[in-house]
Amino acid sequence: MTATFLVVPQWQGSASARAMRLVDGAEAIRGDLPASSTRSVEIPLEAGDAEGSGVNRLSSIVIVRDRLADELTRVTGAAITIGGDCSVELAAIAHVAGGAPAIVWFDAHPDLNTPESSPSHAFTGMVLRTLLGEGPEALVPAVPLPAERVVLAGTRSFDPDEDAVIAQRGIPVIAADAVSPESVVAAVEATGATSVYVHIDLDVLDPADISGLGSPEPFGVRASTLVDTVRALGARFTLVGAGITEFAPASPQDAVDDMPTILRLIGALSSAA
Repeated sequence: MTATFLVVPQWQGSASARAMRLVDGAEAIRGDLPASSTRSVEIPLEAGDAEGSGVNRLSSIVIVRDRLADELTRVTGAAITIGGDCSVELAAIAHVAGGAPAIVWFDAHPDLNTPESSPSHAFTGMVLRTLLGEGPEALVPAVPLPAERVVLAGTRSFDPDEDAVIAQRGIPVIAADAVSPESVVAAVEATGATSVYVHIDLDVLDPADISGLGSPEPFGVRASTLVDTVRALGARFTLVGAGITEFAPASPQDAVDDMPTILRLIGALSSAA
């Protein structure tokens, strides 16, 4: 079955000064997707208001969450969500959580802050913690993820509270230099899940392999390794969905230069869907 692509050019969850580039990144990716299987989710024009939540631009994030959740009800089979910032994953993962998949979080950052612990108050850094059931009331899903179904991979930049949550909840972390098809498949097997959702924040990649990042972190996963690992996950488990987020090219030429890497990842995900 062909995957459905949902393009969600949200920037309101980002902490980066380059947040508006996320719109350009999503549009650049959209241009190389098959039109017949691609849908768009409209984002608000306004930045949005925190509404006393401690989450910057909360009102716009809620609107996008609801619009994407509604669009997902009309998708048959696996959806590949194209962000935008990482918080587009809130609705995408909540949509499949009832089937108890493992969540492989390929990301330089664990996104495990709360409004109280976040240095930036940007929701992109809180989305996984919120999916686990601890976050702003307006965004916590009805069915939180169990921590034992989450695998962090390529993660290498942690805030102090995030370190504590990882230790307390027993979330496995595969360092960037240890990411491989074998290590990630084994970690998912250990969760007991038979299906998987793959989240890819492109900052998981080494900056040598991609330039269009709002928050680059050195010493990341090489693109070829990530592609091979995604293919291995698709061969071993049922892919129930995926997301690619945080593409923020500085110029149209930068977008062109980075697209071969992104399209290889999309191809790996599509072949598993």
